[in-house]
Amino acid sequence: MRRLLPAVLALLLATTAFSAWTFAHLERLNPVAWTLAPMLLVACFLPTSLLSHRIRSPWLGALNVASGISVGFLSYFIMAAAACWAALGLGDLAGLRVDPRSLGACVFGAAAAVGLFALFSAYWVRVTRVTIRLADLPAYWNGRTLALVSDIHLGNFRGPSFSRRVVSRLMGLRPECVLVGGDMFDGVKIDVDRAAAPWAALSAPSGVYFVGGNHDDYGGRSAYFGALRRVGMRVLDNEKVDVHGLQLIGVHDRETHEPAAYAAILERARIEPGRASVLLAHRPENLFVPERAGVSLQLSGHTHRGQFWPWTLVARRVHRDFAYGLNRTGAMTVFTSSGVGTWGPPLRLGSRSEIVLITLENA
Repeated sequence: MRRLLPAVLALLLATTAFSAWTFAHLERLNPVAWTLAPMLLVACFLPTSLLSHRIRSPWLGALNVASGISVGFLSYFIMAAAACWAALGLGDLAGLRVDPRSLGACVFGAAAAVGLFALFSAYWVRVTRVTIRLADLPAYWNGRTLALVSDIHLGNFRGPSFSRRVVSRLMGLRPECVLVGGDMFDGVKIDVDRAAAPWAALSAPSGVYFVGGNHDDYGGRSAYFGALRRVGMRVLDNEKVDVHGLQLIGVHDRETHEPAAYAAILERARIEPGRASVLLAHRPENLFVPERAGVSLQLSGHTHRGQFWPWTLVARRVHRDFAYGLNRTGAMTVFTSSGVGTWGPPLRLGSRSEIVLITLENA
């Protein structure tokens, strides 16, 4: 991954230069100032992201947020620049006079409006309700609800105030059980106990359970998991627990990458195929492993559903049917959430920041 960083940075700078210079050219502004300033801001994103994993600094965090937002808006400004040149070219071919300044103001203004909407949408937490029918569901769970929340990404972009909003929303839903599907933390240097503190207010009759995601490994599992245990979460350490007759299994993300090791963990968990089971695993990959182990339902996150268009198309290409929503593989049902937080640019367009409320019914 680190080998790709120079190429990614070069691509970001080239596309920023193209879109910023286009706007300056159309609006007859100083091309040097209007091109260099955005390039400097975008250039800060990757270095500040990497340094944030090693250094704890509010100034570094603020710069990471500003540059992250600029990278998100860049997706739409590139399209705006391309659209302007296409409109000017078509106008010339058709013999129509197109005013460059008006064109630039309208098209880049629309791109900025789309970016602002996507920025607002990322912080608007919504509830997705779904009913899932499972064979051999214990009578206790028939009609009761599970709340799935994943990908909070506490760090530079999300902090205690965001956690308080999510916890308040969860408590208002009154689920029987809350499942936190990984990436509680973003992996950057933060005050872990302060970030986790709002989750102490979260409770559910049948408990609050957590499994780790890939970002929870970046900053060190022990510190993160310890903080969550101190606020009352049950960290499922590659194990099965019985919750009123329902088999609940949790496997951390790192342990799901290698199929043989993953299968061994599930074998040690002694899943009983004749009873309904729910597996909490961060990403919807290697699904054949839990399906063969007899798992009834897997709940995941990780994909963010691509977070914002056009990257939603990439997520669909990579994860296919399991990029989002309710699907099946063999005898196992899979639900993938788009997550409640964001990673990188804090934008959402074509996806939602969501809490998933699942009503269980006997098939």
